Amino acid sequence: MGYDHKKIETKWQEFWSKENFGVCDLESHKPKFYNLCMYPYPSGDLHMGHIRNYTLGDVITRYKIMKGFNVLSPMGWDSFGLPAENAAIQTGIHPREFTETRIAKMKSQIIQLGSIYDWDREVAAHSEDYYRWTQALFIKLYENNLAYKEDAPVNWCNSCKTVLANEQVIEGLCERCDSTVRQKNLNQWFFRISNYSDELLDSLGTLGDWPERVKSMQENWIGKSSGAEFNMEIVGSKLKISVFTTRPDTIFGITFAVISPEHKLISNIIDLSSNKEELSRYISEASNKSEFERLSSKDEKTGVDTGLKVINPINGQEVSLWVADYVLVNYGTGAIMAVPAHDQRDFDFAKKYKIDILQVISKDSQQQELEEAFIDEGFLINSEHFNGIRSHSLASKKIIDWLKEKNIGKDLDTFRLRDWLISRQRYWGCPIPIINCPSCGLIPEEYKNLPVKLPEIDDYLNNEGSPLSKVDEFVNTACPSCGIPATRETDTMDTFVDSSWYYMRYLFPKSEQYPFDSKTIGEWLPVDQYIGGVEHAILHLLYSRFFVKALRDIGLIDISEPFQNLFAQGMINFGGSKMSKSKGNTVSPEAYFESHGADSLRLYHLFMGPPSDSVEWNDRGIEGTKRFLNKLWDNINAISTIKSSDRDDEKTEELMIELNKTIKAVSKDIEGFEFNTIVSDLMKFNNSVSEYLKIKNNISEKSKNSLILDFLSLLYPLAPHLSSELLEKTLGEKVFDRWPKIDKNFLIDKTYELVIQINGKKKAAKIVDFNITEEQAILFAEELLPEIIIEDTKRIIFIENKLLNFVI
Repeated sequence: MGYDHKKIETKWQEFWSKENFGVCDLESHKPKFYNLCMYPYPSGDLHMGHIRNYTLGDVITRYKIMKGFNVLSPMGWDSFGLPAENAAIQTGIHPREFTETRIAKMKSQIIQLGSIYDWDREVAAHSEDYYRWTQALFIKLYENNLAYKEDAPVNWCNSCKTVLANEQVIEGLCERCDSTVRQKNLNQWFFRISNYSDELLDSLGTLGDWPERVKSMQENWIGKSSGAEFNMEIVGSKLKISVFTTRPDTIFGITFAVISPEHKLISNIIDLSSNKEELSRYISEASNKSEFERLSSKDEKTGVDTGLKVINPINGQEVSLWVADYVLVNYGTGAIMAVPAHDQRDFDFAKKYKIDILQVISKDSQQQELEEAFIDEGFLINSEHFNGIRSHSLASKKIIDWLKEKNIGKDLDTFRLRDWLISRQRYWGCPIPIINCPSCGLIPEEYKNLPVKLPEIDDYLNNEGSPLSKVDEFVNTACPSCGIPATRETDTMDTFVDSSWYYMRYLFPKSEQYPFDSKTIGEWLPVDQYIGGVEHAILHLLYSRFFVKALRDIGLIDISEPFQNLFAQGMINFGGSKMSKSKGNTVSPEAYFESHGADSLRLYHLFMGPPSDSVEWNDRGIEGTKRFLNKLWDNINAISTIKSSDRDDEKTEELMIELNKTIKAVSKDIEGFEFNTIVSDLMKFNNSVSEYLKIKNNISEKSKNSLILDFLSLLYPLAPHLSSELLEKTLGEKVFDRWPKIDKNFLIDKTYELVIQINGKKKAAKIVDFNITEEQAILFAEELLPEIIIEDTKRIIFIENKLLNFVI
């Protein structure tokens, strides 16, 4: 008849809350295990992506508690930033009121799911006792020259009315609203993440169990390139343009050079150029294109000849200087040497503008008529005394050595990773604690005055500039250094600053003296198991790794990585695209809590596919997990009513053997995050129980209790409500305090194949019971091989449960 899931789930959620399930005593002597799910944006109800995340996390928490660990599993809220603010703007509710209402609702839904967390450690990025320390850490970074402000071309989303970090621009579109992102010159705040490019790259190899695709994404984003840097002098002036190349072996093939429209020398070049009007118009047009549009391989490259020449320092040749928007000022040096014979982008540009193409690498040492750029290995030609070298790497090394010897250039490593732009022209964020003094310049607020509070305002909609710039009582202040009137910074911080250190604050959520303690951080971090979406591979995960390394160098902590092991769950798709509140294609769990129950929903998420894979939501799947739980409910109740015997019969022993095989399989798979196979194994075993119950069997009290307890223990981390109810109903217990151990008496079949050999060669075999004696084995041998005369054998070798060998 099934079970009353609503009544049962409410009962056990109240029990776990009353008994402080999930509360962690940091001083416990049990082995430590920090299990952490990424905290959510409270910008709407929980959706199925959240349910998947928190189900996976809760399975690990409950399993590790059963294994005897002192588990720290806290929860909080990424409550500042664009997601929460955009949702508030859409509803017309003030961001604070909207956010705190959503937090209350999402928290209740997490509890309804049955996930246990240490709610005593709850944090929220928008609370003053949290962002006070975000500001303090910002000041520490500023004091150590890791935070700075300067003019720079930035990514501007006109829909969100704010700048975005490079990592928040996906194929030229804003990652939040999908609007086209344009370039804009603004005075902005940055963190010097680029100082850590080498370490962030090299230390990827020190991480524990991280998905290779995530490490690869970070490696590609950091983008290390090795090559040579040298200057090209502008003819008729004292100006020099610095260029970097990863192909020093092609330097003799330079036929033109290109600088970015935003290059720092562009105004000087316009002054020197005979083509001022066209140059100025082109530069203006380039500013209206997004970085993605400028780099896109689909669009034809455009440029303007400055009319100026630059000198190739390796051979003294003069080549034309162009301005083209496919060169970006914030990549490399903002200028490139162009070798069209060996770079397809330069080749297309040269063909379009009828620029010479000079081949300097050839497959067979002969110059060819090129239909496209030649990018393969070959012999150097047209390269003076370097001709004949047949290796990119060797030729590059020799040419770099020559450049260094002649004091023309140097070897250099460059990175794609740019400094992290953290300024946001938004209201709902952590205020940047900096004061602009007419006399002293940029001065950090004094620590004793923190937090710089976000004012309560009604006009929080974004136009050009930050809403805080309109709040006089916030803007106008006094300089902490000299005391004269000054103004506050009116930009707020990127929400990823908040999430770059929250996992440390969980250890000290209520401390008013410090954000965290280095000693305790060293004991509990890095996080043993971090669980979240793969979409955060570059943003949150890279920023958090930088933050830890920066705080280490400042002397605040002694660790170098935030997360030891990472599990990146696949996305839940609905209607063919990622389920997301911002896209409006979410499925709320509320209806399923009501109709099917949390345990059925949890099991479906675990069963629908490997948890690292993205899956399409399907309503029909949850019906299957509901039927499974109903049948299991009936089976456990039926077993509990069987009158115990003094021994087990053969069918009972077979069932116990299968149970122990299931324990072995589930124990292995839960460590490997193979949750879909766990559900499959439990369903298979439940079917065996159904078959077992069709006929009357003899089962001992010990086996009956073991069958119930071990089966429910395997199910408990996955479906904790039903498991707990059945445990109490059948065995009178409320808590699963151990993980099932394998009973070796039941792990293997009761029979084996006895191999009978003569002089080491197999002559016969027979299926016999385990643990038969040597005398019994000899009797079987005499039965199968009557020609054997035992008295004539020199020696008999008996290996228990394996073979019998007669040496004749």
